[in-house]
Amino acid sequence: MKLKNIAFLIMLITIQFSFSQSILKGKITDVANAPIPGANIVLTSNNAKQGVTSDFDGNFSIEVKNNGNYTLKISYIGFETFTKPVTVNTSNINLGTITLKESAESLQSVEIIGRKRKDYNSDYSFSATKMAIKNKELPQAVTTVTKELLADRQAFQITEAVKTVSNVAPTGLYNHFNIRGITQADDGQVINGMRTRQYYFLQPITSHLERVEVIKGPSSVTFSSADPGGTVNIVTKKPLDEKRREVSLTTGSFGTLRATADFTGPLNESKTLLYRFNAAYQDADSFRDVVNNNAVLFMPSFSYIPDENTSLNVEMIYNNAEGNLDRGQPIFGNINGEYDINSTPITMNVGASNDHYKTKELMFMASFNKKFTKNFGFNAQYMKQKWDEDLAEHRVDGTAVDIDGNVIPTLARMRYDQRQQFWETDNFSGYFNYNIEKTDFTNKVLVGYDATRWERKTGAGFLRARRYLTVSGGQANYDASNPDNYQQMVVNGVTMPVPAVPHFNLENPFNGSRNTNAYNVAELTIPANLTTSSGIYLQNQFKYGKFSALVNLRYEWFSDIFDYKGNEQEFKTNALVPRLGLTYEITNNISAYATYLEGFQPHTNTVSLSPSAESFFWGASPGRFDPLESSLKEFGAKGEFLNGKIFANIAYFDISQKNILIPGDDIYDFTTYTTRGEQRSKGFEMDVSGYIASNFQVIVSYGYNDAKIVEDAIEEYEGQRIGGAPKHNANFWGRYDFNNNILKGIGVGFGAQYVDERYTWYNPSYDANRVLLPDYTIFDAAVYYKPSNTGMQLTLKINNVFDDTYWLGGLNPSRLGPGAPRNFLLNATYKF
Repeated sequence: MKLKNIAFLIMLITIQFSFSQSILKGKITDVANAPIPGANIVLTSNNAKQGVTSDFDGNFSIEVKNNGNYTLKISYIGFETFTKPVTVNTSNINLGTITLKESAESLQSVEIIGRKRKDYNSDYSFSATKMAIKNKELPQAVTTVTKELLADRQAFQITEAVKTVSNVAPTGLYNHFNIRGITQADDGQVINGMRTRQYYFLQPITSHLERVEVIKGPSSVTFSSADPGGTVNIVTKKPLDEKRREVSLTTGSFGTLRATADFTGPLNESKTLLYRFNAAYQDADSFRDVVNNNAVLFMPSFSYIPDENTSLNVEMIYNNAEGNLDRGQPIFGNINGEYDINSTPITMNVGASNDHYKTKELMFMASFNKKFTKNFGFNAQYMKQKWDEDLAEHRVDGTAVDIDGNVIPTLARMRYDQRQQFWETDNFSGYFNYNIEKTDFTNKVLVGYDATRWERKTGAGFLRARRYLTVSGGQANYDASNPDNYQQMVVNGVTMPVPAVPHFNLENPFNGSRNTNAYNVAELTIPANLTTSSGIYLQNQFKYGKFSALVNLRYEWFSDIFDYKGNEQEFKTNALVPRLGLTYEITNNISAYATYLEGFQPHTNTVSLSPSAESFFWGASPGRFDPLESSLKEFGAKGEFLNGKIFANIAYFDISQKNILIPGDDIYDFTTYTTRGEQRSKGFEMDVSGYIASNFQVIVSYGYNDAKIVEDAIEEYEGQRIGGAPKHNANFWGRYDFNNNILKGIGVGFGAQYVDERYTWYNPSYDANRVLLPDYTIFDAAVYYKPSNTGMQLTLKINNVFDDTYWLGGLNPSRLGPGAPRNFLLNATYKF
């Protein structure tokens, strides 16, 4: 009898459970009635939350165990979030077709509010044309690395951020790149479309960045002075109108400890005042001897949007970094015309433990947008940047020689520098825009003015010891024909001139603290400098049917005052810069384009990175020369596939650059310089990114360039490859998240990078030797764990999985940039 009662009770419970369980289903499409697979559907009540994703046809089905009132929220990248109250009281509820509207985020005139998408794609750019324009409509190649890709790859430095971009290769250990075969020459970074001036020898933290854009080609119509290969524009995070909070902790190899925080949301109920606060702290060593990179970063920002016609954003960046200026791995001197890159370990650094490199940066930025009418508006941006440098370093100054001038390959001749500089930069950009929008015709006109002011302040200078000591107590390059002019010493039976700084022994290295007070140092002044640049420009983008055109014309005038407020020397130059781009929509998802761009760079902006003309930075103004000129011819196609989840760009380009400064017989005789240097690069590239499936994101790129030196001070280089330019590079990164019940919450990432062989790039006429660095293929991997309903994700990232030895690039034989051996990062991120 008891067994019958128990069976009856179980039957009642089962029936009750069956009747109380309901199925909620529906279909999700866009406004064109195309299904949206992979959309997130979340059903919440006071006590529970459950969710699913839509299938390939946009359909979804949720089993609801208890009757009651729920809130249904549907979200997908690039679309507005759909919210609907739902009452569950029957066995089945069919919501029918739910249409998601495209997000209006790309309709901002300037970037005031942050990006809501959470994937590897960013389908628009503000910086390339000073207005919001979809990448598929832009007749120019732009590759974007989003914050989601940065996080998945644990890319905390810019060199790691652009690793997946076609035809971009680092030249060494700094934040400096070869793009499309042409090595960057312009000082500073472009942040939010505005140029800064600083040395990024210490890699800055990337936690405050929304995305990194590589805008290919010489974009002087937009950025004024711009490199021919492309411009790396970093975009900072902006406030959001929804509450988001995130903290992150990271540890890993080489003593890495890092913490970041990112808070954003509205400050009032009407959501007219928004805020965002980013902070980061890093304490990190390196696989390189006596190298570290410690930093503190704060970035508060506020957006004020009182109505749909007015918006204002202000932000500030404080970045205080302290570490060592890593000049790279030295290798044994030239032996029978050859260098052996394996003659020293990749960890070797010639620095001392009492060397340091300290930089402090403070930046204020403001963006303002006002619509006077539906079609007519005004936009303005302003940036103020202050940057201080405090440097003490030992570095290689060349090869050591004996008294007869013969190279001693196991010794590196050294120099010592103590340097301080104080820089201040101001940027302003203002423009009016007028839009005409008809059913089959649109025309967007933009007229504006830009101004930049950069000042190296009075008080900059350095102490320097280098070369060899003369009998009179001075310092000079060694002249083997006059050995009696130099102090001499005998080491291990070898007579040699006495160096101003003791040689570094490559066979028996010493990186301890060195007594720099014993050096015979010279006291040198860095003259104050003031450079100003102003430009007026006209831009017109019009579209008729499937055809559109982008036409720009910019007139720029530039002034350089050397020894500002002293014995002033002023030099002026100007340039007229055009751009013409045409786009044709082959289908709704595929467009072809062609573009012609010109660029210019006053030499004042480039000499500190020039292999041949670096001495101008201290001794005279290079503003006396005609500026660098460049041009680009580009043809390509862009496409969106799988309902906009995959974006692809292919391009063929032809770049030329001329008026490169080259010296005569004496690099220190400024009167012998001419501007007859020329380079050219032709190539092809492809970038593909997006969702292959709702749980599988990828980014794939390939680049080829034929980069040649056309004219150079070193005649044997003519016709050879440009230094730092690999002919081929290819990249892959993918993240796959398991969605079955057993492995749900676990994801895996996998990446590979191939870089072809390339020469060291820094080859002035007084040291013409180049080293050919081998090609390499590096693999990275990651594992992600995301516990359900916790807001937390754990990431284990392994870089250089197979522990290969490779070189990112190099400046010269004494300054190679080796890549890191196998290392790991463990990160915990909590969103709440």
